Amino acid sequence: MCKQLIICLIIFGLLIGIPSAQARLVHHWKLDENTTSGDDIAVDSVGGLNGDIQGAQSVPGKTGNAFSFDGTDDVVTIQNFVPPQQGTVAFWIDPGFGSSKQRIFGAGGDFEVIVYSTGIVRNELFAGGSGTLQSNSGAVEPGQWFHIAVTYAYDGAGPSTALEVYVNGELDVVGTAGEPSVPTDTTLLLGHRAGATGGEHYGGLLDDLRIYDHVLSGAEIKALANPPRMHALDPNPPDGAIQEDTWVNLSWTAGDFAVSHDIYIGNNYDDLKEATNESEIFRSNQTETFIVAGFPGFAFPDGLVPGTTYYWRIDEVNNSEPNSPWRGDVWSFSVPPKTAYNPDPADGSEFVGPDNVTLSWTPGLGAKLHTVYISDDYAEVNDATVGVPVGSATYSAGPLEREKVYYWRVDESDGLSTYKGGIWGFTTPSAAGAPQPTNGTVDVKHTQILSWMPADNANSHHIYFGMDKDDIKNATPDSPEYKGSKASGGEIYDPGKLAWDTSYFWRVDAVYNTAPDNPVKGLVWSFVTADFLVVDDFESYTDDDTAGEAIWQTWIDGLDVADNGAQVGYLQPPYCEDTIVHGGSQSMPLLYNNTDGVTNSEVVLPLTANREWTAESVGELSLWFRGSSANSPEPLYLVISNTTGTPAVVAHGDANAAQLGNWTQWLIPLQAFADQGINLTNVDKIAIGLGSKGGVVVGGLGTMYIDDIRLYRLRSAP
Repeated sequence: MCKQLIICLIIFGLLIGIPSAQARLVHHWKLDENTTSGDDIAVDSVGGLNGDIQGAQSVPGKTGNAFSFDGTDDVVTIQNFVPPQQGTVAFWIDPGFGSSKQRIFGAGGDFEVIVYSTGIVRNELFAGGSGTLQSNSGAVEPGQWFHIAVTYAYDGAGPSTALEVYVNGELDVVGTAGEPSVPTDTTLLLGHRAGATGGEHYGGLLDDLRIYDHVLSGAEIKALANPPRMHALDPNPPDGAIQEDTWVNLSWTAGDFAVSHDIYIGNNYDDLKEATNESEIFRSNQTETFIVAGFPGFAFPDGLVPGTTYYWRIDEVNNSEPNSPWRGDVWSFSVPPKTAYNPDPADGSEFVGPDNVTLSWTPGLGAKLHTVYISDDYAEVNDATVGVPVGSATYSAGPLEREKVYYWRVDESDGLSTYKGGIWGFTTPSAAGAPQPTNGTVDVKHTQILSWMPADNANSHHIYFGMDKDDIKNATPDSPEYKGSKASGGEIYDPGKLAWDTSYFWRVDAVYNTAPDNPVKGLVWSFVTADFLVVDDFESYTDDDTAGEAIWQTWIDGLDVADNGAQVGYLQPPYCEDTIVHGGSQSMPLLYNNTDGVTNSEVVLPLTANREWTAESVGELSLWFRGSSANSPEPLYLVISNTTGTPAVVAHGDANAAQLGNWTQWLIPLQAFADQGINLTNVDKIAIGLGSKGGVVVGGLGTMYIDDIRLYRLRSAP
């Protein structure tokens, strides 16, 4: 093994936090969470001090994701933070200079780092007031990533704290704080400073925040700012690119220790992800950092196929290194189809226009001429051979009629052949629309009632329903898919019990007494049923307690019950939680208070539907919960009962489940209840609680969030 590789692997060990006498990483917030997917906890992968994300948003970062702070009120709150008396804080920033002074993070005025609009980074670690140290002006600027490392060495008694500021691995300034001070605030804020009031919030990006328990050397800090690259990077064409040709030259930047490269190219993502050098889509091992595809003698010798997405992966190889090969990411590029695509308005759009409607699309591969067809008659558009030729990918349809469904098609010509386009559709205002469930919805319940908004002037509507899209599209009142007519004011249809995990299609035609034999044919809508039974998804509750729709009117809590400390829902609207949710738009807040002699806090749902827990061969109960590190660690449990007999209790395996700050799925085999004597064919109630029924009570209070209680077939739960 070469000396350079040995040194770089040591550096790599430092980067991933391998403990040593020289480098002990005590906290590491990678900030790779995905807030758009519901992540609301910033995980400290080393020290366990996870933070509550309050407003900060995930964006692409220097490595993985980063957090974007808005400069107004976004923070991440980290409790019980006690910094070492000497150490190094390292992180990446892409600053925004929206205000002159911004606090990147801080735990009181004695432990914070500040950035100024002049490009100065200020080190206030174990130092306050005028005794701080700041970088040179212009050290950082907006629009690019900078690696910052700030060090401090407090001797425990004064009279000074040694300070350093590094920018991109280079020492920018070194000095001594004349006014050393010890932090007393144990709350660390990212995006501001604990204890500070008013503005001065950080507005910019922050990534990969690390805290070490000693002052890193200059070489160690340089290594953090310039980590070795083990994998291939910089794909060309870029990941997700559109390739406007039927061949491609793929290239990349080699990893730092690559001697050669294993190359995989195919048109199936899963195949690429799992491929080995024994797979059919393994193309070669070579030293060059480029390869051609789509020519004879190469991958896809007959050319790349229009309308196809291709995937590729580069594994870096060094046979002298036991960790080789370093598996690469799966990248992709797409060859556009010969036909027009990406219509605007999108297929299925509602209430478009009707004035000054402009149609546009993305041209097919190699298209030189476009021919447009539009009508309110589907068959006319489908069968038309004479349209309007246009040279650009837009067409002014002019003013259209209200209360209509329009269909349109674009044929593309590359000078040699003409490629007939698909047929797209949209409605104009006042047409029948707004289907429930919305078009394309998945995980629809099996007893779904269909509804829609009627056409303004229609007297009735014809309903078509079935499992084949083309059958629904072509159905007439003589077809088996025809389900009858609904008079105006009765815009609902009950299709009966629906099959599991099945696609359904439906259509609503508006019928007018002035032309009863010529209804306005509706768009085809679709939905997919769930592969589970819903016990409660918390979406049906409202704030209308007068109508009996509040969550606390269905779930029974401990109100006026001396030995039950539970409260379901909030005391004031909105009663359900509408921000901290796992799925849909609401979750159930469960507030527990096991104090003053109370040992259980429990909420109960009497079941009125889905009482048969053997239907469709279900075998697993799933629910999602989220707690908080601020909660008292009361044991979490679930209870199932019949109308008679002893209820069955199952406790969560983690006695500290109430303190888990991320959404966590709890799967319970139904056999666990059957083994305790529960008749699963007629379940009467389900209860969720915290307290002595689940284990040893600590005594305390907190708030849990519950969502998406479902029944799955065994091993089918996600």
